[in-house]
Parts: sequence; C-alpha cells; structure tokens
Amino acid sequence: MQQIIDIINIKFLNIPLYRFALAIFIWLFFLFLRKVFTLTLLKTLKKFTKKTKTHIDDKIFSIIKGPLRFSFVIAGFYFFAITLEIDNALVYHIIKTLITFVIFWILYELVVVFDSHIYSFSKRFGRELYKEIGNFFIKSIKIFIVGVGLVAILQDWGINVSAFIASLGIGGLAFALAAKDTAANLFGGLTILADQSLKIGDWIKVGNIEGTVEDIGLRTTKIRTFQKSLIVMPNQTIANSPIENFSRRGQRRIKLRIGLTYDTPKETIQNIVKEITNLLHTHPHIAQDQTILVRFDEFGDSALGIFIYAFVDSAVWAKYLEIKEDIYLKIMQIVEDNGSSFAFPSQSIYIEKLSAEGLELRAEK
Repeated sequence: MQQIIDIINIKFLNIPLYRFALAIFIWLFFLFLRKVFTLTLLKTLKKFTKKTKTHIDDKIFSIIKGPLRFSFVIAGFYFFAITLEIDNALVYHIIKTLITFVIFWILYELVVVFDSHIYSFSKRFGRELYKEIGNFFIKSIKIFIVGVGLVAILQDWGINVSAFIASLGIGGLAFALAAKDTAANLFGGLTILADQSLKIGDWIKVGNIEGTVEDIGLRTTKIRTFQKSLIVMPNQTIANSPIENFSRRGQRRIKLRIGLTYDTPKETIQNIVKEITNLLHTHPHIAQDQTILVRFDEFGDSALGIFIYAFVDSAVWAKYLEIKEDIYLKIMQIVEDNGSSFAFPSQSIYIEKLSAEGLELRAEK
C-alpha cells in the first residue's frame, strides 16, 4: 500500500502524478458530458425547432450549437488547469481568450446564417447585382468581425496592436506598400459593382482571359474558363481593362459568304438572293429590327460570292447554334432547288493545240 502511495506521489514537473491522472479524468469527463449533451439536449432541441412554423429558431439553433459544445471544452480546460495548479493568471488569460473566441464565433455565425437577410437588404442598391453586393457586404462583415476579435484577443494579452504596427518601422512601410495594392483591389471591386460591368454568371473576356464569372470578391474576381480551369484576377486589373461582356448582348450575329459555281446563270443568282432574303425576313428567330443583308458581292477565284448578314434573337450559345443550323440547311435547300451548287476551290488548266505545221516550223528554228 505504501508503495502505491509513494508511486502516486512521485512528482513530474513538480506536480504529483495523481494530479495528472485526476486532471486527465476531469478532461475526459467533460468530453463525455459534451457527447451526452449533443446526443440528448441538442438532438431534442433540434427536433423541437423543426416542428415550429418559424425558421428563426432553426437559425438560432445552428448559431449556438457549435459554441455550446465548445463551452464544455472551455470548462474542461479550466478544471484541468485548476487541478494541476497551473498559474492562475495564465489560466485566466487563456479562458478569457477562449470566451472571446466563442463570442466572435457566434457573431460570425450570425452573418453566415442570416446571409439571406443581407441579400434582401442589398436589393435596395440594385436588383441586377444584389448577389455581388450581398457577397461584398458579407465578406466585409466577416473580415471586420475576425479583425476585431483578433485585436480584442491581442489586447487582452497586453499587446498594443496600434503601437506594435507603428513600431515596425521599415516593416510597417512594407506593410503599407502591400496594403496599397489591397486597397486598390478593394476599390476596383467597388468600381466593378458600381459600374455594373459584370455579375456572377456572366460570360466575359478580359484581355486574353475568357470564361464565366464565378465570384466577385473583395480583392479578386474568379473566372472559370471554358477549359474548366479557374483564373483568379485582381479587381484592380479588371477595373482598368476593357471588358467584353458577351452575356449582355440580347442577340448574336450570323455573318457568312456562300460561293456558287461560275456556271450559275444570272437569273438563278438573283432568285437565290431573293429566296434567302425572304427566308431571313420570315424566320421566327431572326431579329427583324436589326440589319438583314443578302447580296451578290464578289467574283471570287473559283466562286460567285453571296454575302449574308443577320442577327439571331437569342444570345444563348446552344440556341444560337440550333437556329444557325436551321438557317444553313434551308439555304442549302434553296441553292439545290434552283439547280445550282456550291463551289469549291479549283483551277482550270487550258492546253493550247498546235497544228503539225506549227510544230515543224518551231523545230526548224
């Protein structure tokens, strides 16, 4: 018995082993309580909130669920430290830091859960870009909460953040220079939203980058190319570059030239031009308020060229291709019905025939 007492009284880091065992037991006990709390009270509370007609209680539950479970970790750590007789000042600062973290965690979750209300508020600034403006507000609030929470924790540990930044000297200058680009990108994002030059889902081209806008952030804009790669561009670059927004056009152009064989009579060409013109003017998906041109305009090297110019009433690529295919097939039918055919690149070689006398004279020379 005395041997057991002697063993448990052995000290490690000037703390008896039995205190380590007791502290670990307390820590595991609070983890067990957290598990019981999750499986009983939280589960019951979740079922209750689902039965109510309002969704507010569901949102509040999703906000407090994580922090409530984490509170058992804080309590377990506190009694763990007290059992080991760790310096009370250090334990106080750690516990206060954890509580501060939980408070700002709840604030952060508030933004996440009630983001739909932020989007509703952003509609006041324009329904066209309410998602982009809402994303901007949400990200700004999140960054603000994280920043204030970090400053509060550092201040609690006796670190004067403003004095620390001011004391950096050359490092502070470098930080300011780095912040210059961040500020430029931030104002670039605001410029994009204010100009309404693009929004999420738009098909755009900036420089040699072409794709669909996936996200407009505080600092960058994400563009998904048609090769499915993701391009992240600084907002400053986009704001200062020409933006070609294909999604903003309500129509798409058809521009082509068909070539008929040179043995096509003049009257047949005139009739083909007339029938194609009638086709475009009567087609249900050709924009009649836009320019429609069908003209015989070229004597090519191997074909008589007819120029065709019109606009489809849809900007959707798949629909545009469908309409374009229909028009092309009908043009082929018109050419075929008129007894003509499409020319292809060719050359005609003419061989001069000489008389036998002419060959003899050339031989004598």
